[in-house]
Amino acid sequence: MEEAKAKEKDLIVDVTPSEVRIALMEDHRLIEYNHESSQGHDFSVGDVFLGRVKKLLPSLNAAFVDIGDSKEAFIHYLDLGLFFPAFDQFVRDANPNRNLHGLYSGIKLGKPLEKEGRIEDQLKQGQMIIGQIVKEPISTKGSRLTAEISLAGRNIVLLPFADKVSISQKISSREEKRRLETLVKSILPRNYGAIIRTAAEGKNASVLVAETKSLIEKWEGAWKKIASGKGVQLLFTEYSKTTTVLRDLLNDSFTGIHVNDAKTAEEIRQYISLILPEQEKIVHLYEGRQPIFDHFEVTRQIKSSFGRVVPMKQGAYLVIESTEALNVVDVNSGIRAKTSDQEENTFEVNKLAAEEIARQLRLRDMGGIVIVDFIDMESQEHRNALHKYMQDLMSEDRAKHNVLPLTKFGLMQITRQRIRPVTQIETTEQCPLCHGTGKIASTVVIDEQVERQLAYYVEEKDMKVLTLRTSPILGAYLSRGWNSYLVKWRRKYKCKLRLVESTANSVLQYEFLNSDGEVLD
Repeated sequence: MEEAKAKEKDLIVDVTPSEVRIALMEDHRLIEYNHESSQGHDFSVGDVFLGRVKKLLPSLNAAFVDIGDSKEAFIHYLDLGLFFPAFDQFVRDANPNRNLHGLYSGIKLGKPLEKEGRIEDQLKQGQMIIGQIVKEPISTKGSRLTAEISLAGRNIVLLPFADKVSISQKISSREEKRRLETLVKSILPRNYGAIIRTAAEGKNASVLVAETKSLIEKWEGAWKKIASGKGVQLLFTEYSKTTTVLRDLLNDSFTGIHVNDAKTAEEIRQYISLILPEQEKIVHLYEGRQPIFDHFEVTRQIKSSFGRVVPMKQGAYLVIESTEALNVVDVNSGIRAKTSDQEENTFEVNKLAAEEIARQLRLRDMGGIVIVDFIDMESQEHRNALHKYMQDLMSEDRAKHNVLPLTKFGLMQITRQRIRPVTQIETTEQCPLCHGTGKIASTVVIDEQVERQLAYYVEEKDMKVLTLRTSPILGAYLSRGWNSYLVKWRRKYKCKLRLVESTANSVLQYEFLNSDGEVLD
């Protein structure tokens, strides 16, 4: 029971006119962050397109495909799938005057494609094909496509033009495997296959029938677009990122889903009622005055977690650098010294760093090759223990990954499935004083500037009652001592000058107000 409490999860959804931001919190700590545009389409993983082959690349056994993006998508021969000819025949023969259900069920799957085949034997320039995004556009590269279409649900993954029903290996009971396989086979129409997910274990027939029917309707809903022959177009998209997170992660440990938009909250509530009805009550509409991300301290965690330098406990910190080729993480102990035993202390710092690195990989969705430079340890036992600890930490990561042991130089190599660009959030702000130059006026210059402006208002504008509003730091400097600058100015210019300190002012920012409290130009 204690372990379940330690893994409480909250989903915070911030809906604005331009985008939807989603934060997954675990014990009130930011674990995953996603955002999707509310305007237009941005080519996301799972989207299915009717595309046009633009160019064959025989040397790579691949082709470029136009899916409507400025960067052409890429598909390799091995991504065509086992029964690509069936998809191809359906695209070529579909037209508005045909019975599409009859056409689909009447197509023979034939023999699976050979692994050693050539792309030019299956694709021709200008040919229309159905493709699904498996990797989003990254840097100068376009989307990576597969022609083996799949529609993922909570319990079932539907496979059009397939002939097998596969079952998750995580379902250990033979009886349950037989039950699920028999049930799903009995409800699948001709030319459909499926993968039964771990979440299906123990589910009754009505749940699986309803979900399978829903997925089939989604696939068949795209047939009219294919038959219309209107060229390159989006056939259908996966669920929103919010519901995708729920589909893959929602379980009994979720304590709350907080949304600041009534329409989105209702959509989420309806989706949960389908996949996990008993959890419908955890959806809450947030109506507070404070922005939802501020209320749940998401904004603060985003700012502290996405910088180049990531602070940890007691002075330790990470330095993270991302390039197109790989990501590099440097571990620094800072001033941390928990024990007098240097080796033991280094091991503790490295374990602390491993926890934060596992979180950062999920949070930034860092993919490809990650090189971690841990602090050197002499003990082989500690090196092995750190490798095992990192593997355990990464076990909760949904992305496919591999963690290699430490090298003799103390480097750990991690590969993580890259399906979308690394999430980059600008966490730096231009200094309002130096405007990025790194230089500010000295206090000597500042007091002269303030006095010069005071003299202008008193002598040129004939104002005798003024208020000077400054930051607490500048205010303390100008009013310190029995013969402070303020005392001197009052005596010199024979005026009533009142000092007001405001935390809204930056360090050396100041302004004069007249007797009515209006800011003077």
